[in-house]
Amino acid sequence: MNAGAAWARFGDGRWHFQHGPIDLVIGVDGDAAAVGLALASAWARFAGVLEELVGELALLRAPCPPVARGDAPRGPIARRMADACRPYAERFGLFVTPMAAVAGSVAQEIVAHFARPGIRRAWVNNGGDIALWLADGAAVDVGMVTDVAAPSIDGRLRIADTDAPRGIATSGWRGRSFSLGVADAVTVLADTAAMADAAATLIANAVDVDHPAVQRAPASSLRDDSDLGERLVTVSVGALPADAVAAALGRGERFARRCIDLGL
Repeated sequence: MNAGAAWARFGDGRWHFQHGPIDLVIGVDGDAAAVGLALASAWARFAGVLEELVGELALLRAPCPPVARGDAPRGPIARRMADACRPYAERFGLFVTPMAAVAGSVAQEIVAHFARPGIRRAWVNNGGDIALWLADGAAVDVGMVTDVAAPSIDGRLRIADTDAPRGIATSGWRGRSFSLGVADAVTVLADTAAMADAAATLIANAVDVDHPAVQRAPASSLRDDSDLGERLVTVSVGALPADAVAAALGRGERFARRCIDLGL
């Protein structure tokens, strides 16, 4: 089924796939025939993604790991979400649901349709969580934006085919998803977009400090279907003194280094 799903081509040649809350911007370079086939394949897969995820939504909003073996997700995207998030529950004892990796997992699923002869490079951007595919000799330049309300390029990096990362994700309290921390933006590069998404979410949560300038509210009071329930999420961060900023960044850095040491 693809009722409600829509696609369009931007003037700069990028493509837009949208269905409900899923909003993808796709870039692809390659032979015209190969590009056409890849886009058709990606669209056919995308059209059923939302329905597939909704069918397992109750499980995907439940904490990792599943309480019983029979509760494991079945769909490929849902399994990828759970696999990316589960290690943080098992190794750190953190509360995390598979939804922490939904955007990256969807992007990763769609970019796989561009891994074919004739495609030089492709990227799928799902709200700032990006999955890449690069042929031999290809590279992509990535710009980082910390505040979507006042977008400007705050940093740049280049990823080549010989580099390991194929996923980029950014998380923070200013983003479209809730965060427990005070970071404007945490950007993570990882082997896959699903892994990057989960890591960025949890590192951003770790960049935290208690201070009167930080305003929080229960997630459920802001969105009644939030998987975070009554947990306090950040809604505003005022001016913080230097020592509070240093403390928050230090917590985030220590957690990120532990993740790296564990191979996450």
